[in-house]
Amino acid sequence: MSKILALVILAMMVIQIIKPLGLPGLKQRRDCWKLAVAALALIPLTVLFSHTQ
Repeated sequence: MSKILALVILAMMVIQIIKPLGLPGLKQRRDCWKLAVAALALIPLTVLFSHTQ
């Protein structure tokens, strides 16, 4: 699950650099770093949830 999440966020970062997504907070190309910060927060959470079950 964490690998899939990483690939999805990586794809979103590439799309954001090519053409901004237009979501709130992601209106400009330079906002790509916000997706990286989100990935740093979400990937450990998915690992935590997968190991606690």
